[in-house]
Amino acid sequence: MSNFQEIAQQFTQYYYTTFDENRSNLAALYRDQSMLTFESNAVQGTSGIVEKLVGLPFQKIKHQVATLDAQPSSEQGGILVMVTGALLVDEEERPMNYTQVFQLQPDGQGSYFVFNDMFKLIYG
Repeated sequence: MSNFQEIAQQFTQYYYTTFDENRSNLAALYRDQSMLTFESNAVQGTSGIVEKLVGLPFQKIKHQVATLDAQPSSEQGGILVMVTGALLVDEEERPMNYTQVFQLQPDGQGSYFVFNDMFKLIYG
């Protein structure tokens, strides 16, 4: 097994920093076959995913990762990543808890792309 945990940590840090600063820059992480399910609404393809993320109804956001678990997910070098944490949007003072799962696939050029992305707020 290679350094899947390190790759998952680097990916997660990059993803949430980019999401918090400029969501449109996340386009490089997705491909046309990628799929995002955001609060039970699925969208496929880079342009649709970025449109969904950029169109979310808030201006400012800050993710705080609480846990990160990773596993190798395929013989082709895929990595399954599960994140839990809290996020603050706009001027809200109470953070909302969330969970997010990523299926990363190697892109054949030494990097990874997001094949699957599932996001869910945790209420209660």
